[in-house]
Amino acid sequence: MTKQEKITIALMLITLLVGAGLFIGWYKFFREEPQPEWVNQDPDTRFKYGSLGAEWDAGIPYWIFMVLPRMFPEKLPGPGGYASLGVPWEQGQELPVGFTKKVIGFPRVANNCAVCHTASYRKGVNENPTFVTAAPAHTTNVEGFFRFYIDCAKDPRFNGENVLWEILNATELSWFDKLAYKYLLIPVTKKRLIERERQFAWIYRSDFPEWGRGRDDAMNLTKYFMIETPMDDTFGPTDMPSIWNLKKYDPEPSQLNWAGDSHDAYSVIVDSALGLLGTQRGPKHKAEFLAQMDWLTDYLRNKPAPGFPFPIDPAKAAQGKAVFDRDCARCHASDRTGRPLPLAEIGTNRDRIDTWGKDYAVAANQVVKRMGIERKGLVEAPLVGYVAQYLDGIWLRAPYLHNGSVPSLQDLLEPPAKRPAVFYRGYDVYDPVKVGFIYSGPEAEKYGTRYDVSERAGGNAGHDFGTSLPPAEKAVLIEYLKTL
Repeated sequence: MTKQEKITIALMLITLLVGAGLFIGWYKFFREEPQPEWVNQDPDTRFKYGSLGAEWDAGIPYWIFMVLPRMFPEKLPGPGGYASLGVPWEQGQELPVGFTKKVIGFPRVANNCAVCHTASYRKGVNENPTFVTAAPAHTTNVEGFFRFYIDCAKDPRFNGENVLWEILNATELSWFDKLAYKYLLIPVTKKRLIERERQFAWIYRSDFPEWGRGRDDAMNLTKYFMIETPMDDTFGPTDMPSIWNLKKYDPEPSQLNWAGDSHDAYSVIVDSALGLLGTQRGPKHKAEFLAQMDWLTDYLRNKPAPGFPFPIDPAKAAQGKAVFDRDCARCHASDRTGRPLPLAEIGTNRDRIDTWGKDYAVAANQVVKRMGIERKGLVEAPLVGYVAQYLDGIWLRAPYLHNGSVPSLQDLLEPPAKRPAVFYRGYDVYDPVKVGFIYSGPEAEKYGTRYDVSERAGGNAGHDFGTSLPPAEKAVLIEYLKTL
């Protein structure tokens, strides 16, 4: 064999080895597999578990996700693992609603829109929960999830050896996967979670109360993640909104979000999904992402509001409609509905408005434009107040007002001084008389989070409309509201 032949063979072997290495690297870390067929078996299931592509940049390796509650139970609000954070969890599912699993080299877990927009309720303490998609996730402690992941990553026990030990107690891994988890996936996951601490710094401030179940500080999340502005002194957690029947917003000039800071439903869906991706680079597969946005928009436009699951007195409801038409329709069933009303007219807590403004909207729109995504976007104008809400499915949108400071419709029709000053939100047993979730007593205290209206951004003042009605008219008005 000549020298040249030896060189040629050597080069061929090196090429084969390099090619094999590249293939193994791609296969083990970057190959993308479609989700299993059951995820798309019906629209509701797809909404609850379908991937938006967040696994690429925001995904956590599946086995790390699964063992963290076992390793760090003291960093959760109570026993039960992730269930202690109030996530809706269907029987027979390995992950909670709103958590997606997809193989990108290895199984990864991320979130979709259902994490904030699926409710569960029970008609009695001995019943299984009913799950409603496109509803406010009133039981989910989103801030608790953020803190849990960061607190775990900061713990010195979060290292390759300890986490791998817990994983191997739960499953078997090949020798290659053991090495990959110990020396790559676990250290990288720890690093990325710790990097997020800077963006989440405001949730650790001692002068800011906890959001509690069913709330998030959405516009500050947008500021600190999408446009990466310096952290300021604003704080404005609000209730998760319902997002069913979005076609009701079609007539211009309806505006969405609590303060009317977005032009249309499509823009809200796109911006919310981009926030879940966890990157300013935009979606990994833009065409697939936009197709999913089109599907979500169609699904949520045509998803009906849920019907009240208890008996309704038709005669009282008919009387209540007359009261509604006389005293409520001016804001909630007119050309004012779906539009911001001046804060001075509503009189509710202003903290949510102070978290956002024109300059932030301009910056966020520029970020999305650089991604090559077209939408009407965020409203580039000062905020003036809060949007007069459509009331479809109002029964499942408790607690009430934009910040969730009033636990039931019955309480909302009382003057602010008579509304509960302290209550527990996030319990899922429903009270059909008050029209809201049970918010006091041992079980509510055990499963809910404490809400104090005297704390920052928690005020329950304002919306005095209907508070001076006679008790009989309040009763029939509530009966009518159950029908919407």
